[in-house]
Amino acid sequence: MSSDIVVRECESLDEFQRCVDLQREIWGEADLEVEPATLFVVAAHTGGEVLGAFDGKRLVGFTLAVVGLQGGVPYLHSHMTGVHSEYRDRGVGRILKLFQRTEALGRGIRLVQWTFDPLELRNAHFNLNKLGAICRKYCPNLYGVTTSPLHRDLPTDRLLVEWHLDSARVVAAIGDLAKDPVEAPAFIELPPDLERWQREGSPEVGRVQARVREEFARWFAKGYAAVGLRTTGASRAYLLTPWSDF
Repeated sequence: MSSDIVVRECESLDEFQRCVDLQREIWGEADLEVEPATLFVVAAHTGGEVLGAFDGKRLVGFTLAVVGLQGGVPYLHSHMTGVHSEYRDRGVGRILKLFQRTEALGRGIRLVQWTFDPLELRNAHFNLNKLGAICRKYCPNLYGVTTSPLHRDLPTDRLLVEWHLDSARVVAAIGDLAKDPVEAPAFIELPPDLERWQREGSPEVGRVQARVREEFARWFAKGYAAVGLRTTGASRAYLLTPWSDF
């Protein structure tokens, strides 16, 4: 990653609008469900976060988070993170999340949550293996069937990520002290052709989604949490373990 990348809070109306413009660059003009600048303004002024990654004066990534309340304790819900295609695989997403963690802990916030598509395995690897987050809740069709081409006319199923910022698990993961997991008491297999099916728009993706939804619901009901993604050769599997620490 370029050492010139700087992450900081966005504060001005111009910077909030640049986040909106970057959404369109990242996800395309065909995606009509773009978050407006007003949401970024509200988040910034009500205790949320609008973080920008800058290469010089150019905005190349952003994170938008809003405040939530759980059991009377505030947390952040990280609604959206995007990185420009020219800056993918250069660690920009990681430094955005690490800045988010530092800023939140500095305000006494110990939990950040967000959601992701369980069939997007790069995100799963990043969230669980590299950040040390866990998942204990599956949200079927959370946003409804949308107009976004990214959702492929499928239900918007999501896993809810829990990032317990000062836990030993997270500290080890972000310090590169934890090995990628390979074993667990339970697992949910993903077919090796999944990514190809996604690219081709195959109906097999919908069938995989339905199976994965059922398996996650069953394991979560038993008190298990998803704690990692095993990536051995062509094999991909979510790893689950009983969880009662949080």
